[in-house]
Amino acid sequence: MSRRDHPNDCPIARTAELVGDFWTLLIVRDLGRQSMRFNGLLASLEGVSSRTLAQRLKALEQAGMIRCERFSEIPPRVEYSLTERGLALLPVVEDMRAFGQTWLPVQLEA
Repeated sequence: MSRRDHPNDCPIARTAELVGDFWTLLIVRDLGRQSMRFNGLLASLEGVSSRTLAQRLKALEQAGMIRCERFSEIPPRVEYSLTERGLALLPVVEDMRAFGQTWLPVQLEA
């Protein structure tokens, strides 16, 4: 593989590496609507484990996609929201929604 063909040279590959999994895209979707707390995200993302959610939130925070605001209250309160970089991903998420609605209809079980 030549240096030119390395996945890090491709902006699509770099983006897919960051957001190319099911839960990460749904976290971005939900935070696009409003700031949320961990338990709110956990309830919204039916089927995600606490561990997976925590891992995805940490990765998104490290990538500068979300911010984690900690409030000094008792009990402690933490809210997650999208940064400017995270907000820039919302049109992609919305395009994925439109594609799914048009080309991937819900299959009703018999």
